[in-house]
Amino acid sequence: MPSDVRVKICGLRQPEEVEVVARAGAAYAGFVFFPKSPRNVSVEQARELAWAAPVGLAKVALVVNADDAFLDAINDKVAIDMWQLHGSESPERVAEIKARYGLPVMKAVGIATKQDVAAIDLYAGVADQLLIDAKAPKGADLPGGRGLPFDWQLVVRKYWPCPWMLAGGLTPDNVLRAINLTGARQVDVSSGVESAPGVKDLNLIEAFVAAAKL
Repeated sequence: MPSDVRVKICGLRQPEEVEVVARAGAAYAGFVFFPKSPRNVSVEQARELAWAAPVGLAKVALVVNADDAFLDAINDKVAIDMWQLHGSESPERVAEIKARYGLPVMKAVGIATKQDVAAIDLYAGVADQLLIDAKAPKGADLPGGRGLPFDWQLVVRKYWPCPWMLAGGLTPDNVLRAINLTGARQVDVSSGVESAPGVKDLNLIEAFVAAAKL
């Protein structure tokens, strides 16, 4: 019987990557709208990527502290299914974006210490999903996608009012161990399936999804 773990592959930039993600059995395809990231795509690029996604593959737009004008531009041209807020957005901002677009919102929360875990509760009641990631160092240019894990013991068998997704340093070699340890039913990967920053390896995508669903 196949595993019910749901996989998100983030930072896609080519239509063939979207096609492989879908064929491998992932549930989500993530598009990054953040110029400082090597995985950044334009609105027009993302529009083409969304067209390449088959029915059933959820298309997620990752943004970082984006204003309404930028969100409007994405929403108007790209057929997305969910927002992923990966900046310092407040719970109030999460609620605003949900109300404005009528789409589910996933809020990323960076974890480094036990105190950070407690902060998750601020978003658990307002976001539709949580993405639990490694906390970026102070002053870092990128809020995620750095390929670094956090101490998974901090979220072992944690339960919040909404579904959550484990991210940060996952690879085809460690994802099953991370799932078994934490009890996560959803996992996210970006740099862990790349041959270089922003360059997805199609074989690693397939291997990651297969490993997560063992």
